[in-house]
Order: sequence, then C-alpha cells, then structure tokens
Amino acid sequence: MDTFAFIIHPIDPKRDVSRKFPFLGKVLTEKQIDFFSTFFPPVYISEIEGITSLATGKVIKGWFIACPYTPRRMMQLPERTVYRKIVQTGRMAEQLGAKILGLGAFTSVIGDAGVTIANALDVPVTTGDSYTVMMAVQAIRDAAKVMGIKMEDATVAVVGATGSIGRVCAELIAEEAARTLLIARDEQKLADLRDRLQVRARSELCISTKMDVLKEAQLILTVTSAIHDVIRPEHLQPGSVVCDVARPRDVSAMVAAARDDILVIDGGMVDVPGPVNFHFNFGFPEGKAYACMAETIALALEGRFEDYTVGKDITLERVREITAIAERHGFRMSGFRSFEREVTEEQIEVVRRNARKGRTMRLGGLHG
Repeated sequence: MDTFAFIIHPIDPKRDVSRKFPFLGKVLTEKQIDFFSTFFPPVYISEIEGITSLATGKVIKGWFIACPYTPRRMMQLPERTVYRKIVQTGRMAEQLGAKILGLGAFTSVIGDAGVTIANALDVPVTTGDSYTVMMAVQAIRDAAKVMGIKMEDATVAVVGATGSIGRVCAELIAEEAARTLLIARDEQKLADLRDRLQVRARSELCISTKMDVLKEAQLILTVTSAIHDVIRPEHLQPGSVVCDVARPRDVSAMVAAARDDILVIDGGMVDVPGPVNFHFNFGFPEGKAYACMAETIALALEGRFEDYTVGKDITLERVREITAIAERHGFRMSGFRSFEREVTEEQIEVVRRNARKGRTMRLGGLHG
C-alpha cells in the first residue's frame, strides 16, 4: 500500500497541545509551552486511513506526526536548530514507512521552504503550496460569487504578494481582476513583481507597503508568514471578502467581532475522497483537509514520489498540474469556514444585508 506522512505543529499553543495532551494543555501557560517545545522530541499523532481515489479505487494510508515547535519558537531559534528538529520529525516518517512527506504550516516556510529538509531526508518532500495557491484563488472566486462581486470589475488585494504563495496567487488574479493591489513590506520586491506580472496581466497593477489601501479592495487574499495578525477592522470596506490562507492567521479575530458586514473565510479547505478517518481533530470537520495536506495525499494516490513543491519559486505549471491530479482523484473545494466554524447561507445573507446598510450610510454621509 502506498503511504504518506504529514508534519503538523502547534500554532495556537494551548489549544493545539490540548488536542493531543489535554492535561499539559490545561496546566502549562503559552510561554511555558513555547519554552518546553525546544526540548520536546517529535510526536507521533495518528494513523490516517480510508483515503480512496475516485478515479482508480486505490486506497492509501498515512500518518500525522508533529514537530513540537510553535511558530514563535521557529522564528526565535537559529535556523539550523529548527531544520534539525524538522529533519528529526521527517526521520520518524521514514521509520513509519512513508513514501512522501508533507510539510505543514510554518515547517514549510522556514528558511528555504523545504529545500534543506528535502536534501537531508531520504523520503521525498512537498510543502503543498502549489495546490494551496489554486484553492486560495478558487475560494476567492467562489466567495465573490456568493457576495455578488464580479472579479472582472473588482479590485483584488494580495497581502504578502512577494512571498512564494502570494506571488503565484497574484499572477492568477492579475489575469482576471480589473485591478490588483500587491501588498508587502519590501517596495523593491513589489516593483519587481509588478514588472514581471505586467506582461500577461489584464489587471491594472498597483503596489503598496501600507495596509490602509485595503479599503479600496472588494476582495482580499492574505497569505503572509507573519506570526501576528496584520488585517484589522478599520482596514476594510463594507461587503468585502477576506480569504485568509495564512497559519497563524493574518486576520485579527476583532474583524469577526467588530464587522458583521464583511465575509472572512479560511482559505484552502478541501474534501478528501473516500471514507477518510484522520483519528485526530485538527480543527476541521470529518473528511476535510487543508489544501497543503491534500497535495501530499494526491501525490501519494498518483504514485508521484518526488520532491514536488519545494523552494520559493512555485510555477503556474506545477499549480495547474497538481490541481488536475487532485481533481482526477476526487478532491473538491469544500464549503466556507471562518475562524474554525462553518459559514452558513444565513450568515452570508446577514453580511450582505449589513454591507448594503453600511454602504447606504456611507453614501448618506458623503452627500450630507
């Protein structure tokens, strides 16, 4: 039987540690978890079974294994130390018999985005970022539809546009949107990206290092590797859609609390084919996975045991190829979720209604 393994790690330290070790999650503070994670070995989490290809009927199994570091720890410790721990976790995958290894969340962005880790291991590696790109853009398209926004008339912002995922998302969006705002911290990198995209874009391309320009966007795709939220309630116009692909989140929880006229969705949730059982609650409903996990699983179903998406230069060809592979085996874009909860049709209607009200009041204020 073909096999895979996927590395996860605690993102929200208390909540995520509680999922495997309820007692430790309860008694340790976030700071203590951060500190002790330095000395903790890799953790075996669960066996994954029931994944079945719709195209071929092939059944595979896999494992979740955890690198104990939190995002904050990964940013604080020397890069070499972090690599060593991820490689150690990868060795566990090799011992279990995995034929391909997926790097989840921060383990995929640290340093050179998987290259050093792939070189140090015998098992092939993927970050899952190629499929993450397509599912993020698809989520924005679907959300635009339900909110009555036409991509071809809209201003779409990509926050974290110069990162490896952001760059390819921007490339796809610039082919569809009326105007694309490229937002990141480094002005020179933004200018280079704009020049590169100009060749094929139908969009008007604008760059900015400031978050206030988000007020101009109806659709926002955010994919930074910041460890704190970067998008706040005052940045957004009524009726806009924010698709948050980043883990930890880019969108402040205050947005959900303070703005009932905005649709915030988590990017990249996918239905996995077959009666899958993860034997572990990572915060998604049964049978659903992150797009990066889905890429690892789809490659195992396809029998493509090779370093697939590693490094910071993701190509559109790879994105389209993995999307075709995943579709063939039965992976599907899933419904919307926001801050770990399902988004219902009623909630979308409430957002639409409040957005109309907000826009009317704003127009009234302008004419008053």
